[in-house]
Amino acid sequence: MKILVPVKRVLDYNVKARVKADGTGVDLSNVKMAMNPFDEIAVEEAVRLKEAGVAAEVVAVSCGVGACQETLRAALAIGADRAILVETDVELQPLAVAKLLKALCDREEPALVIGGKQAIDNDANQTGQMLAALLGWPQATFASKLAIGGGKATVTREIDGGLETLAIKLPAVVTTDLRLNEPRYATLPNIMKAKKKPLDTVKPADLGVDVTPRLTILKVAEPPRRSTGVRVADVAQLIDKLKNEAKVI
Repeated sequence: MKILVPVKRVLDYNVKARVKADGTGVDLSNVKMAMNPFDEIAVEEAVRLKEAGVAAEVVAVSCGVGACQETLRAALAIGADRAILVETDVELQPLAVAKLLKALCDREEPALVIGGKQAIDNDANQTGQMLAALLGWPQATFASKLAIGGGKATVTREIDGGLETLAIKLPAVVTTDLRLNEPRYATLPNIMKAKKKPLDTVKPADLGVDVTPRLTILKVAEPPRRSTGVRVADVAQLIDKLKNEAKVI
């Protein structure tokens, strides 16, 4: 079984995001970039399936600028077998990424696509769902547990009020939640091995996909600063403020 794992290059989660002065987006100049944490969990899960003998090959895929090769090399260091970069300088939106992944699925014919539930930069949470719709495959999102067997994937996912377990036929699309696993650290020998693993580069035109943006960002702004808190003298004053000022009780 072949598993396709989309990975995205995003601002490292330890770096404080800065909005550009003209409000057109987040300033990414001279900041540390890394693999989207949810995608890292997806790579780890795919590698574990391979180590368990369930999968035969893990293919990492990224869409974006040439620097995304670093992200793919990180996936290869975790344990992916090979990687594909769909290289473009165009700002990719979720539907464009889903179309690119759909084209790659038509070419690679994986039995399973495992991706992060969302990217931490735009929090869009829609590429996996769009990909499943374009492919006409079943989907299970927010997976906290995954088992493969009998031509189907059994996925446990968190919902309001508890857990839900789904059984979906393969091929399918699964997106990962935080509790699915804890990604391993890439060892130095594996980082060195990753440099020699195959990494192919294609263009969106090679896949017949138009990635022209359909959405226009009107403005990006930082959230408003929280107002300073008020120290109260005792419980009675707190209750008085909650009752007469905040009017929440």
